[in-house]
Amino acid sequence: MIPDDDPSRSLTVANPDDPGTTYISLVGNTYGMLVTGEQTNGRYCLIDMHVPDGGGPPPHRHDFEEMFTILEGEIEFTFRGEKHTVQAGSTINIPADAPHSFRNASGAPARMLCMCTPAGQDEYSMRIGDIVAGKDAPPPQLSESELAQRRRRAAELASTYRSEFL
Repeated sequence: MIPDDDPSRSLTVANPDDPGTTYISLVGNTYGMLVTGEQTNGRYCLIDMHVPDGGGPPPHRHDFEEMFTILEGEIEFTFRGEKHTVQAGSTINIPADAPHSFRNASGAPARMLCMCTPAGQDEYSMRIGDIVAGKDAPPPQLSESELAQRRRRAAELASTYRSEFL
């Protein structure tokens, strides 16, 4: 049986060019929080990922599904130790709990949408990254001490967001 409509929830329209979109600099990438878990009652989040050449997170895993649609460029995904190059127009799903990472090794910028279900990755990114002015804003110039502090915070909060670094 389908529950009654919840009129307290509203329609969400996500536009990456909306000045209200929050952009985060994280591991050299820029992530736009298009649809947050707060907007979906925790069901999922949608993140607009701008990944420069050489960008991408370290190997990790988490207990939620993660789906990527490559919009521009190409991304090299390492899934359970095997590399897969994924081109613009393709979608890849990473099952929960599977070890993986991604890296832009193409020599050009790449962009992809990332949907995580359930949500949480959006909040984690907001807590460990640095807010920047927009999708084209340069990452902050962090000292070695500041970079070490970001890595410590990411490691300390990983279990809270059902993630681990490998």
